[in-house]
Amino acid sequence: MASTNAISSVYVLPSPLKRGGSRNWEVRGFQQRRAVVRRQPKNQFLVRASAKDIAFDQKSRSAMQSGIDKLADAVGLTLGPRGRNVVLDEFGTPKVVNDGVTIARAIELPDAMENAGAALIREVASKTNDSAGDGTTTASILAREIIKLGLLSVTSGANPVSVKKGIDKTVQGLVDELEKKSRPIKGRDDIQAIATISAGNDESIGLMIADAVDKVGPDGVLSIESSSSFETTIDVEEGMEIDRGYISPQFVTNPEKLLVEFENARVLITDQKISAIKDIIPLLEKTTQLRAPLLIIAEDVTGEALATLVVNKLRGVLNVAAIKAPGFGERRKALLQDIAILTGAEYQAADLGLLIENTDIDQLGVARKITISKDSTTIIADAATKDELQSRIAQLKKELSETDSVYDSEKLAERIAKLSGGVAVIKVGAATETELEDRKLRIEDAKNATFAAIEEGIVPGGGAALVHLSTYVPAIKEKLEAEERLGADIIQRALLAPAALIAQNAGVEGEVVVEKVKAGEWEFGYNAMTDKYENLVEAGVIDPAKVTRCALQNAASVAGMVLTTQAIVVEKRKPKTAAAAAAAAGAGGYSV
Repeated sequence: MASTNAISSVYVLPSPLKRGGSRNWEVRGFQQRRAVVRRQPKNQFLVRASAKDIAFDQKSRSAMQSGIDKLADAVGLTLGPRGRNVVLDEFGTPKVVNDGVTIARAIELPDAMENAGAALIREVASKTNDSAGDGTTTASILAREIIKLGLLSVTSGANPVSVKKGIDKTVQGLVDELEKKSRPIKGRDDIQAIATISAGNDESIGLMIADAVDKVGPDGVLSIESSSSFETTIDVEEGMEIDRGYISPQFVTNPEKLLVEFENARVLITDQKISAIKDIIPLLEKTTQLRAPLLIIAEDVTGEALATLVVNKLRGVLNVAAIKAPGFGERRKALLQDIAILTGAEYQAADLGLLIENTDIDQLGVARKITISKDSTTIIADAATKDELQSRIAQLKKELSETDSVYDSEKLAERIAKLSGGVAVIKVGAATETELEDRKLRIEDAKNATFAAIEEGIVPGGGAALVHLSTYVPAIKEKLEAEERLGADIIQRALLAPAALIAQNAGVEGEVVVEKVKAGEWEFGYNAMTDKYENLVEAGVIDPAKVTRCALQNAASVAGMVLTTQAIVVEKRKPKTAAAAAAAAGAGGYSV
């Protein structure tokens, strides 16, 4: 190991040359960043740069491996139905959690080189959580195993670049095989099984997620909130909710609740501003004849137009309400088009030259029920044309798959949910804050796993899918070059680690379990909960194919990068100053 022990200095000296009363400065000996500047007498400045520790070859690799092992061991305790919890000592009340990514993010090691290794596993867990929402523990264990076996090969003299190529090609071949072997979700039982397994075999959570998906559909949105009671409940917000309330409280039809409530109402949708009464007089006359309530959604309703609507509403001539259009700019137009498709209305867009005064009754939408409060509006409509609605949802899904923005993704998912059925809110209750945090994390995992399974199908759980995938490696290996085959061997052995650890956490010999599972068919595996070897798909022990795929790809990606490193550079630890040491001694030996 080489270490930069020297403290380099920068002296800034005043030049004897003077121009126009200002001084020219000479700078000698520039050194690296993070400089601490101290003022010296007579216009001198001393800059001290922080030193670095550099480790090469085996020393760097063993330091990183040590950090990786520490983090993976802590995370691995939670794997499987008989996995244990981990206590995190954070601000306030300590957390007792069973969630891999939460544990990984909480771990910071005192040794900088070991911490660099742990940070790599944190990256695997976080990336898997972002892309699949579950499977973070499996990804961490896979990454640790691939790195450990890979470093052994590299230390023995293998070419790390060839090993990395072999790993990448093998993983790609296995991902293709996984796509062929996965099967789509078949009904409510599969959804319940997926959610139960992901929530740590909590059947009540599995049942709750299945109920929620039944109510909002596969395109709906499940949001998770804390409840003020001990009970965990599901509230389904049916229809489309808009974050705009009535323009005037004079439109209220239910004075007790301060709500506007319409049934079988007509809906006018426009992005224009309505201020002159002559613009809407023809339309008001026609809707009055129909004796149907009217909701106006416009950029704004002001002046004599608003005054006329309010006066006629109070006199009982019209049953009408007006709200401002939701959103801003291009997003406003998109939301208005969504409402138009939902209600079967024709969107009266100014840039298309469609004037409100020319609007006919047939161009209005129909809503079965409308509820308007002072700050929100809910429209429940039986979509006039299902085909248009489905094509709109398909278009939004395509936009969602192509966007990189987190904000845009959230808004698009929200729009899809509103069009397709609604939003289910799971209000999580518990006796203590510690239990509440753990329960929320379990429900979050179950929710993510359920939607991942709906998206890409399911495979046998309990690590069995990875064990069976290892039997396909020899066929892939034949297509690789000689040096790349080491990478295939590493993946083949690493795929067995999650199943072995699940068995180990259940108190059974992992290697024995792996050999028995490997000898069976694709759906055959070990059920750690019941301690039986059986058809896992029939037993309800299943995993989303997307979670398994993301765990394998992310683990291989980070592991491949670690294998090709030769040195590690970290900040050198500063020795304790005399004052700090004295303070520590004064505090009774406790570090401060």
